[in-house]
Amino acid sequence: FQPLHLVIIEEPEAHLHAQVQQVFIKEAYKVLRNHPELGNKIQFHTQLLISTHSNHIAHEIDFISLRYFKRNPGIKGGLSTSTVVNLSTTFGSEDKTTKFAIRYLQTTHSDLFFADAVIIVEGPVERMLIPHFIKNQHNKLSTCYISILEIGGSHAHTLLPLLEQLGVITLIITDIDTVNTPGNKKCQPKRASNQITNNDTLKKILSKSKKLDDLYAVKFEEKLYKTHPIRVAFQTPVKVTAKDETLPYTFEDSLVMENKNLFSTLPTATGLLQKMILAAKKSDFNDSSQSMYECITAKSVKKAEFALELLYLKEPNVLNVPQYIKEGLVWMEEKLEIKQ
Repeated sequence: FQPLHLVIIEEPEAHLHAQVQQVFIKEAYKVLRNHPELGNKIQFHTQLLISTHSNHIAHEIDFISLRYFKRNPGIKGGLSTSTVVNLSTTFGSEDKTTKFAIRYLQTTHSDLFFADAVIIVEGPVERMLIPHFIKNQHNKLSTCYISILEIGGSHAHTLLPLLEQLGVITLIITDIDTVNTPGNKKCQPKRASNQITNNDTLKKILSKSKKLDDLYAVKFEEKLYKTHPIRVAFQTPVKVTAKDETLPYTFEDSLVMENKNLFSTLPTATGLLQKMILAAKKSDFNDSSQSMYECITAKSVKKAEFALELLYLKEPNVLNVPQYIKEGLVWMEEKLEIKQ
Protein backbone atom coordinates (compact mmCIF):
# COMPACT_ATOMS: atom_id res chain seq x y z
CA PHE A 1 0.00 0.00 0.00
CA GLN A 2 1.02 3.60 -0.62
CA PRO A 3 0.80 5.94 2.42
CA LEU A 4 -1.85 7.98 0.60
CA HIS A 5 -4.89 6.32 -0.92
CA LEU A 6 -6.34 8.94 -3.32
CA VAL A 7 -9.63 8.32 -5.15
CA ILE A 8 -10.98 10.90 -7.60
CA ILE A 9 -14.56 10.71 -8.91
CA GLU A 10 -15.87 13.06 -11.57
CA GLU A 11 -19.55 14.01 -11.47
CA PRO A 12 -21.10 10.77 -10.16
CA GLU A 13 -24.55 12.34 -10.59
CA ALA A 14 -24.28 11.69 -14.34
CA HIS A 15 -25.13 8.04 -13.62
CA LEU A 16 -27.23 8.22 -10.45
CA HIS A 17 -30.69 9.53 -9.67
CA ALA A 18 -31.17 11.88 -6.72
CA GLN A 19 -31.84 9.34 -3.96
CA VAL A 20 -28.90 7.15 -4.92
CA GLN A 21 -26.63 10.21 -5.07
CA GLN A 22 -27.31 10.86 -1.40
CA VAL A 23 -26.79 7.23 -0.40
CA PHE A 24 -23.61 7.06 -2.49
CA ILE A 25 -21.98 10.09 -0.92
CA LYS A 26 -22.87 8.92 2.60
CA GLU A 27 -21.37 5.46 2.09
CA ALA A 28 -18.53 5.94 -0.42
CA TYR A 29 -15.79 6.79 2.08
CA LYS A 30 -16.79 3.89 4.38
CA VAL A 31 -16.49 1.50 1.44
CA LEU A 32 -13.04 2.83 0.55
CA ARG A 33 -11.84 2.22 4.10
CA ASN A 34 -13.41 -1.24 4.31
CA HIS A 35 -10.16 -3.21 4.34
CA PRO A 36 -8.26 -5.01 7.16
CA GLU A 37 -5.24 -2.70 6.66
CA LEU A 38 -7.36 0.47 6.70
CA GLY A 39 -10.52 0.82 8.79
CA ASN A 40 -9.70 2.85 11.88
CA LYS A 41 -5.95 2.45 11.49
CA ILE A 42 -3.87 5.55 10.80
CA GLN A 43 -0.88 4.11 8.92
CA PHE A 44 -2.58 4.71 5.58
CA HIS A 45 -4.72 7.71 4.69
CA THR A 46 -7.62 7.74 2.26
CA GLN A 47 -8.70 10.92 0.52
CA LEU A 48 -11.85 11.05 -1.60
CA LEU A 49 -12.07 13.93 -4.07
CA ILE A 50 -15.36 14.46 -5.93
CA SER A 51 -16.23 17.08 -8.53
CA THR A 52 -19.96 17.69 -8.83
CA HIS A 53 -22.75 19.95 -10.01
CA SER A 54 -25.31 18.16 -7.84
CA ASN A 55 -26.89 19.94 -4.89
CA HIS A 56 -27.91 16.49 -3.58
CA ILE A 57 -24.26 15.50 -3.23
CA ALA A 58 -23.15 18.90 -1.91
CA HIS A 59 -25.95 18.71 0.67
CA GLU A 60 -24.57 15.50 2.18
CA ILE A 61 -20.96 16.68 2.45
CA ASP A 62 -19.61 18.44 5.51
CA PHE A 63 -19.59 22.09 4.42
CA ILE A 64 -16.08 22.52 5.84
CA SER A 65 -14.88 20.02 3.21
CA LEU A 66 -16.32 21.95 0.26
CA ARG A 67 -14.13 23.78 -2.25
CA TYR A 68 -15.98 26.16 -4.55
CA PHE A 69 -14.61 27.14 -7.96
CA LYS A 70 -15.62 30.77 -8.52
CA ARG A 71 -15.47 31.96 -12.11
CA ASN A 72 -13.75 35.28 -12.74
CA PRO A 73 -14.68 36.83 -16.11
CA GLY A 74 -11.78 37.96 -18.28
CA ILE A 75 -11.11 41.69 -18.46
CA LYS A 76 -12.02 43.24 -21.83
CA GLY A 77 -12.48 39.89 -23.53
CA GLY A 78 -9.45 38.23 -21.94
CA LEU A 79 -9.31 34.68 -20.68
CA SER A 80 -11.54 33.81 -17.78
CA THR A 81 -10.01 32.38 -14.62
CA SER A 82 -11.24 30.57 -11.54
CA THR A 83 -10.60 31.14 -7.86
CA VAL A 84 -10.84 28.19 -5.48
CA VAL A 85 -12.77 29.23 -2.38
CA ASN A 86 -12.00 27.20 0.73
CA LEU A 87 -15.31 27.11 2.57
CA SER A 88 -13.68 25.91 5.77
CA THR A 89 -12.82 29.56 6.34
CA THR A 90 -16.55 30.35 6.17
CA PHE A 91 -17.96 27.40 8.08
CA GLY A 92 -15.01 26.69 10.36
CA SER A 93 -16.13 29.13 13.03
CA GLU A 94 -17.97 28.03 16.15
CA ASP A 95 -19.98 31.23 16.61
CA LYS A 96 -23.79 31.18 16.72
CA THR A 97 -24.19 32.82 13.31
CA THR A 98 -22.10 30.16 11.57
CA LYS A 99 -23.87 27.33 13.40
CA PHE A 100 -27.24 28.73 12.36
CA ALA A 101 -26.17 29.03 8.69
CA ILE A 102 -24.97 25.41 8.68
CA ARG A 103 -28.16 24.14 10.31
CA TYR A 104 -30.30 26.08 7.87
CA LEU A 105 -28.43 24.82 4.79
CA GLN A 106 -28.55 21.27 6.12
CA THR A 107 -32.35 21.39 6.34
CA THR A 108 -32.75 22.53 2.72
CA HIS A 109 -31.57 21.07 -0.55
CA SER A 110 -29.90 24.37 -1.26
CA ASP A 111 -28.61 24.78 -4.79
CA LEU A 112 -27.00 28.18 -4.23
CA PHE A 113 -23.56 26.65 -4.85
CA PHE A 114 -24.54 26.08 -8.48
CA ALA A 115 -26.82 29.05 -9.13
CA ASP A 116 -26.30 32.02 -11.44
CA ALA A 117 -28.01 34.15 -8.81
CA VAL A 118 -29.76 33.82 -5.47
CA ILE A 119 -32.99 35.38 -4.21
CA ILE A 120 -33.58 35.24 -0.46
CA VAL A 121 -37.23 35.76 0.45
CA GLU A 122 -39.09 36.42 3.67
CA GLY A 123 -41.79 33.75 3.64
CA PRO A 124 -43.89 31.18 1.76
CA VAL A 125 -46.00 33.71 -0.19
CA GLU A 126 -42.95 35.28 -1.83
CA ARG A 127 -41.50 31.80 -2.36
CA MET A 128 -44.59 30.75 -4.33
CA LEU A 129 -45.26 33.96 -6.29
CA ILE A 130 -41.81 35.28 -7.23
CA PRO A 131 -41.12 32.38 -9.65
CA HIS A 132 -44.31 33.45 -11.47
CA PHE A 133 -43.14 37.08 -11.54
CA ILE A 134 -39.86 35.93 -13.08
CA LYS A 135 -41.53 33.65 -15.62
CA ASN A 136 -44.14 36.15 -16.79
CA GLN A 137 -42.41 39.51 -16.52
CA HIS A 138 -38.64 38.97 -16.44
CA ASN A 139 -37.78 36.74 -19.37
CA LYS A 140 -34.02 37.16 -19.06
CA LEU A 141 -34.09 35.84 -15.52
CA SER A 142 -36.21 32.88 -16.55
CA THR A 143 -33.33 31.66 -18.74
CA CYS A 144 -30.91 31.69 -15.79
CA TYR A 145 -30.47 29.33 -12.88
CA ILE A 146 -31.99 31.21 -9.93
CA SER A 147 -31.94 29.70 -6.46
CA ILE A 148 -34.74 30.96 -4.19
CA LEU A 149 -34.19 30.50 -0.46
CA GLU A 150 -36.88 31.13 2.12
CA ILE A 151 -35.41 32.61 5.27
CA GLY A 152 -36.86 35.32 7.51
CA GLY A 153 -35.50 38.82 7.07
CA SER A 154 -34.16 38.89 10.59
CA HIS A 155 -31.91 35.93 9.72
CA ALA A 156 -30.92 36.58 6.09
CA HIS A 157 -27.78 38.45 7.15
CA THR A 158 -26.38 35.23 8.67
CA LEU A 159 -25.69 33.97 5.13
CA LEU A 160 -23.71 37.09 4.16
CA PRO A 161 -20.25 35.56 4.88
CA LEU A 162 -21.06 32.66 2.54
CA LEU A 163 -22.53 34.92 -0.17
CA GLU A 164 -19.43 37.12 0.02
CA GLN A 165 -17.17 34.11 -0.43
CA LEU A 166 -19.13 32.74 -3.38
CA GLY A 167 -19.46 36.15 -5.02
CA VAL A 168 -22.89 35.13 -6.32
CA ILE A 169 -25.39 37.82 -7.36
CA THR A 170 -27.93 38.02 -4.54
CA LEU A 171 -31.21 39.83 -3.98
CA ILE A 172 -32.56 39.83 -0.42
CA ILE A 173 -36.30 40.57 -0.35
CA THR A 174 -37.32 41.37 3.19
CA ASP A 175 -39.94 43.22 5.25
CA ILE A 176 -39.57 46.66 6.75
CA ASP A 177 -40.64 45.39 10.22
CA THR A 178 -41.60 48.72 11.77
CA VAL A 179 -41.80 49.15 15.54
CA ASN A 180 -42.62 52.20 17.61
CA THR A 181 -40.29 53.94 20.03
CA PRO A 182 -40.15 53.60 22.88
CA GLY A 183 -41.56 50.14 23.41
CA ASN A 184 -40.40 48.34 20.24
CA LYS A 185 -43.92 47.11 19.55
CA LYS A 186 -44.78 46.34 15.93
CA CYS A 187 -46.93 48.96 14.27
CA GLN A 188 -48.31 50.04 10.92
CA PRO A 189 -45.75 52.18 9.06
CA LYS A 190 -46.31 55.91 9.38
CA ARG A 191 -44.08 58.80 8.44
CA ALA A 192 -42.81 61.35 10.99
CA SER A 193 -43.74 59.12 13.93
CA ASN A 194 -40.32 58.06 15.34
CA GLN A 195 -40.76 54.53 14.06
CA ILE A 196 -37.71 52.35 13.40
CA THR A 197 -37.04 49.03 11.68
CA ASN A 198 -36.53 45.92 13.77
CA ASN A 199 -35.03 44.05 10.82
CA ASP A 200 -31.43 42.99 11.52
CA THR A 201 -30.68 42.47 7.83
CA LEU A 202 -31.66 46.02 6.93
CA LYS A 203 -29.62 47.39 9.81
CA LYS A 204 -26.55 45.39 8.79
CA ILE A 205 -26.63 45.87 5.02
CA LEU A 206 -27.71 49.50 4.83
CA SER A 207 -25.48 50.55 7.74
CA LYS A 208 -27.59 53.66 8.15
CA SER A 209 -30.14 55.02 10.58
CA LYS A 210 -32.84 52.61 11.71
CA LYS A 211 -35.49 55.33 11.43
CA LEU A 212 -38.35 54.63 9.04
CA ASP A 213 -38.19 58.07 7.42
CA ASP A 214 -34.49 57.57 6.71
CA LEU A 215 -35.14 54.16 5.16
CA TYR A 216 -37.69 55.64 2.77
CA ALA A 217 -35.04 58.20 1.77
CA VAL A 218 -32.44 55.53 0.87
CA LYS A 219 -31.54 55.82 -2.82
CA PHE A 220 -31.55 52.89 -5.23
CA GLU A 221 -27.74 52.74 -5.43
CA GLU A 222 -27.48 52.79 -1.62
CA LYS A 223 -29.28 49.47 -1.27
CA LEU A 224 -26.15 47.57 -2.31
CA TYR A 225 -23.99 45.76 0.24
CA LYS A 226 -20.42 47.09 0.30
CA THR A 227 -18.39 45.81 -2.69
CA HIS A 228 -20.32 42.58 -3.28
CA PRO A 229 -23.21 42.06 -5.72
CA ILE A 230 -25.77 41.82 -2.92
CA ARG A 231 -28.85 44.04 -2.92
CA VAL A 232 -31.62 44.43 -0.37
CA ALA A 233 -35.25 45.19 -1.24
CA PHE A 234 -37.92 46.25 1.25
CA GLN A 235 -41.38 47.80 1.10
CA THR A 236 -41.55 51.32 -0.32
CA PRO A 237 -44.49 53.77 -0.40
CA VAL A 238 -47.23 52.95 -2.91
CA LYS A 239 -48.80 55.90 -4.74
CA VAL A 240 -52.60 55.71 -4.72
CA THR A 241 -53.25 59.20 -6.13
CA ALA A 242 -51.05 61.99 -7.44
CA LYS A 243 -50.68 63.31 -3.88
CA ASP A 244 -51.51 60.38 -1.62
CA GLU A 245 -49.60 57.24 -0.70
CA THR A 246 -49.95 54.17 1.47
CA LEU A 247 -47.13 52.48 3.37
CA PRO A 248 -47.13 48.65 3.19
CA TYR A 249 -45.92 46.56 6.11
CA THR A 250 -45.30 43.23 4.36
CA PHE A 251 -45.26 41.64 0.92
CA GLU A 252 -48.93 40.73 1.17
CA ASP A 253 -50.38 44.20 1.67
CA SER A 254 -47.90 45.65 -0.82
CA LEU A 255 -49.13 43.12 -3.41
CA VAL A 256 -52.79 43.87 -2.72
CA MET A 257 -52.32 47.66 -2.71
CA GLU A 258 -50.57 47.57 -6.08
CA ASN A 259 -53.34 45.32 -7.43
CA LYS A 260 -56.23 46.91 -5.51
CA ASN A 261 -58.68 46.94 -8.44
CA LEU A 262 -57.96 43.31 -9.27
CA PHE A 263 -58.39 42.10 -5.66
CA SER A 264 -61.61 44.08 -5.22
CA THR A 265 -63.17 42.11 -8.10
CA LEU A 266 -62.05 38.62 -6.99
CA PRO A 267 -64.82 36.14 -6.13
CA THR A 268 -65.55 35.10 -2.58
CA ALA A 269 -62.62 33.30 -0.96
CA THR A 270 -61.69 32.14 2.54
CA GLY A 271 -59.22 33.02 5.26
CA LEU A 272 -56.69 35.79 4.75
CA LEU A 273 -57.46 36.19 1.05
CA GLN A 274 -61.14 36.90 1.78
CA LYS A 275 -60.17 39.51 4.39
CA MET A 276 -57.78 41.17 1.93
CA ILE A 277 -60.51 41.21 -0.76
CA LEU A 278 -62.88 42.99 1.64
CA ALA A 279 -60.14 45.45 2.58
CA ALA A 280 -59.41 46.14 -1.11
CA LYS A 281 -63.10 46.94 -1.70
CA LYS A 282 -62.96 49.90 0.71
CA SER A 283 -62.95 53.18 -1.19
CA ASP A 284 -60.96 55.10 1.43
CA PHE A 285 -57.36 54.00 0.99
CA ASN A 286 -56.48 54.79 4.64
CA ASP A 287 -59.24 52.47 5.87
CA SER A 288 -58.21 49.90 3.29
CA SER A 289 -54.56 50.04 4.36
CA GLN A 290 -55.46 49.83 8.05
CA SER A 291 -57.65 46.78 7.45
CA MET A 292 -54.88 45.03 5.53
CA TYR A 293 -52.38 45.66 8.31
CA GLU A 294 -54.77 44.24 10.89
CA CYS A 295 -55.39 41.17 8.73
CA ILE A 296 -51.75 40.27 8.15
CA THR A 297 -50.68 40.86 11.76
CA ALA A 298 -53.55 38.91 13.32
CA LYS A 299 -52.68 35.85 15.37
CA SER A 300 -52.62 32.48 13.58
CA VAL A 301 -52.81 34.14 10.16
CA LYS A 302 -52.16 31.58 7.38
CA LYS A 303 -50.15 33.35 4.70
CA ALA A 304 -49.29 30.23 2.70
CA GLU A 305 -53.01 29.55 2.19
CA PHE A 306 -53.37 33.13 0.94
CA ALA A 307 -50.89 32.41 -1.88
CA LEU A 308 -52.36 29.00 -2.73
CA GLU A 309 -55.92 30.29 -2.95
CA LEU A 310 -54.81 33.30 -4.99
CA LEU A 311 -53.10 30.99 -7.49
CA TYR A 312 -56.29 28.92 -7.64
CA LEU A 313 -58.51 31.92 -8.37
CA LYS A 314 -56.31 33.98 -10.68
CA GLU A 315 -53.57 33.57 -13.27
CA PRO A 316 -50.44 35.11 -11.66
CA ASN A 317 -49.40 36.78 -14.94
CA VAL A 318 -52.08 39.46 -14.41
CA LEU A 319 -50.57 40.61 -11.10
CA ASN A 320 -48.49 43.76 -10.92
CA VAL A 321 -45.16 43.05 -9.26
CA PRO A 322 -44.70 45.21 -6.14
CA GLN A 323 -42.37 48.05 -7.09
CA TYR A 324 -39.70 47.28 -4.48
CA ILE A 325 -39.39 43.72 -5.83
CA LYS A 326 -39.56 44.79 -9.46
CA GLU A 327 -36.61 47.16 -9.11
CA GLY A 328 -34.61 44.35 -7.49
CA LEU A 329 -35.41 41.87 -10.27
CA VAL A 330 -34.50 44.44 -12.93
CA TRP A 331 -31.17 45.02 -11.17
CA MET A 332 -30.52 41.27 -11.10
CA GLU A 333 -31.29 40.98 -14.82
CA GLU A 334 -28.80 43.72 -15.62
CA LYS A 335 -26.10 42.15 -13.43
CA LEU A 336 -26.56 38.73 -15.03
CA GLU A 337 -26.48 40.21 -18.51
CA ILE A 338 -23.14 41.85 -17.76
CA LYS A 339 -21.83 38.60 -16.24
CA GLN A 340 -22.86 36.55 -19.25
